[in-house]
Amino acid sequence: MHKAITTIIGLVAPLSLVAAISSATAAPPTRAAEDRYISARDAAIEKISAIYDAGNRDDAARKAEDAASADLEAQMRAILDEPTRDGFGPARLNIDTFSRGDEGFGLLDGLRFDAMLGKNGETAGQDGADGKYVEPKAHIIVTTQTLFERWLRAHKDWWGKNSRNVPQQIGAALKDESFYTQAISSGSAVVNFNSLPIVRPTAASFAYAMLAGRTQSEIPDAADNVFVSVIANGKVYIAYGSIDPKVQVPACLAIRTSYNNKAEQADDDLRSEKIDRKAYGKLGDLRQKGEDAYKRCFTQNAPKQPSFAEATRQAERLLTSALNTR
Repeated sequence: MHKAITTIIGLVAPLSLVAAISSATAAPPTRAAEDRYISARDAAIEKISAIYDAGNRDDAARKAEDAASADLEAQMRAILDEPTRDGFGPARLNIDTFSRGDEGFGLLDGLRFDAMLGKNGETAGQDGADGKYVEPKAHIIVTTQTLFERWLRAHKDWWGKNSRNVPQQIGAALKDESFYTQAISSGSAVVNFNSLPIVRPTAASFAYAMLAGRTQSEIPDAADNVFVSVIANGKVYIAYGSIDPKVQVPACLAIRTSYNNKAEQADDDLRSEKIDRKAYGKLGDLRQKGEDAYKRCFTQNAPKQPSFAEATRQAERLLTSALNTR
């Protein structure tokens, strides 16, 4: 490299030398492409949010959103240069909406591959034999490490400064359920029950898998999803999907049921004036105590279930698909 620069100095005019040095110190092509993507995405958010905020949810608004999606997807494809995956459909942009007021706004920037089959083996993306829509059994999201870090910074206070937000360290974020709730379109919160003992691939600097469930209220009765995250070659790969069989611990459910029964009895006693408000307050939030006790029990006992080993195997298969290795 030094010899080449010396040759340039001896052979070109000073103006040409300045141009050569400027070119050498310019932002790498991928980073420059990411800058263009972020700029175009933010412009689309401003434009489309303003349209929807004005109440104009018409064909013109949807066409503007479709055009923005197509443009950004093309840019993301060029940035990532990702091949197709066996059993998964073509890559699509992992952004559901550009309107700040919509549920699902602020998903992780990247490409998403959706499985072509649902968990029951039927073709995904259409109604099944029972007339219900068939969700893809699994999904893979790919992004660059630098885009991921930008997303983290933007989500530092996403739920407000007084709430528990996504950790700002990339490894910590990939182990935290709040990241998956914010980054992935699911319509529900992700609950991390246990880490899964997957083997880290040689090419990866980081790998993590977790046994999980989804909820819109209380912690679910069973873990029916796995999530796998890997950092390799400057990219972040996230794969997630439903598992069969579910992982369930009946003894833990009994603990939660016991707390809920105590909570109902306390409510009845307060209404019937068997206890006063002060005594009721001393009991604390029995339902929350039951949730906490249930999750602690599940985390401790799930690895003893035969279904836990099967969940680990399914997570490793997802990892193979995410990295596109065979």
